[in-house]
Amino acid sequence: MAKTIQAIRGMNDCLPTQSPVWQKVENCLKNVVASYGYNEIRTPIVEMTHLFSRAIGEVTDVVEKEMYTFDDRNGDSLTLRPEGTAGCVRAGIENGLLYNQEQRLWYTGPMFRHERPQKGRYRQFHQFGVEVFGLATPDTDAEVIMLSSKFWRDLGVEKHVRLEINSIGSSEERQEYRTALVAFLEQHVDVLDEDCKRRMHTNPLRVLDSKNPEVQAILKDAPRLSEYLNEESKQHFSQVCELLDAAGIEYTVNERLVRGLDYYNRTVFEWITESLGAQGTVCAGGRYDGLVEQLGGKATPGFGFGLGIERLVLMLETLELNDVRRSVDVYVVTAGEGTTMAGMKLAEQLRDQLPSIRVMNHLGGGNFKKQFKRADKVGAAVALVLGENEVQDNTVVLKDLVGGEQSTHSQDDIIAKLSDVLSV
Repeated sequence: MAKTIQAIRGMNDCLPTQSPVWQKVENCLKNVVASYGYNEIRTPIVEMTHLFSRAIGEVTDVVEKEMYTFDDRNGDSLTLRPEGTAGCVRAGIENGLLYNQEQRLWYTGPMFRHERPQKGRYRQFHQFGVEVFGLATPDTDAEVIMLSSKFWRDLGVEKHVRLEINSIGSSEERQEYRTALVAFLEQHVDVLDEDCKRRMHTNPLRVLDSKNPEVQAILKDAPRLSEYLNEESKQHFSQVCELLDAAGIEYTVNERLVRGLDYYNRTVFEWITESLGAQGTVCAGGRYDGLVEQLGGKATPGFGFGLGIERLVLMLETLELNDVRRSVDVYVVTAGEGTTMAGMKLAEQLRDQLPSIRVMNHLGGGNFKKQFKRADKVGAAVALVLGENEVQDNTVVLKDLVGGEQSTHSQDDIIAKLSDVLSV
């Protein structure tokens, strides 16, 4: 007997019993971005490796440790995308969508990072992202954060997430701050763990993200990035905060929030939940005004975010908010000579005239008991029953599978009756 083949660790199946809550989340996200006038862009799963090393940064954890990279048959180094922004920028440059233009885009799809799988963190994960190009003003930052806030209201989880924001200034301001931070860290090198010691000279701002309590203790006395921001950066961030205040969006300014990717500048933000344990960040992003030029395009401001769909699904399940619409509304039951085709025709008529309802036609034969058992199993609300007498009389029996009531109707009237019963 052949050995069974299993899925790769950290790359999970989404089974039919799980997909309805995924669809609920995805449909909510898509409806929100559509209501803001954003357009979808679809990019390849595989890109040239240097796209990510140039965009994300050579000394980030993503590039150093986590990317799925391989050489193809032509000797080119290719990588499964670990995030969506770099590919979106590449597509915008290549297709002439960015320079002197305004674009408001969204995308969704699988991303890949080779890290230790755990609850809420997988090697293949699904991300939903929003990117805005060509707008450098604070109202852009505020609207995108407001858009992300609407996700939580529409999903019913707004009381279970909190917003943290910060300004990390320009690259020049961060360079000045970086010098001061390194000087401070060198005075406390004996407290730093090995990871922080390595980052101290490669990407010192990431030390601020350390989960080591001893490191966090000394960072209380570290220089603050806000002290190195110029007046323009301070004014930009102040206006973002004023707009969020006016919109009634609560937030906390977290001066240690720096984000893990090198391309960010000025406003950065994270939505955090306490419902998922260690994997608390469900949405994160910020401004990246230098990225387009960094990847070979003309200087174009950008602002965006990404959120993990697995974490949203997990949060809904944890909070028991994963109720979804039943997968089948109407189940067509047939038995007797000439009823199979009559049932199929009736089902097609319902799908044409009531496109919002979900109709399943019984297949494979069997008696009424077997068919009703199947209707119950798929969770149908209503069964329509056709026997030989019904076909002959042009009638149909409607049975409420929830309440148990049963009535007979003309097939000409069944559309109106179903509309009433199912509140279509």
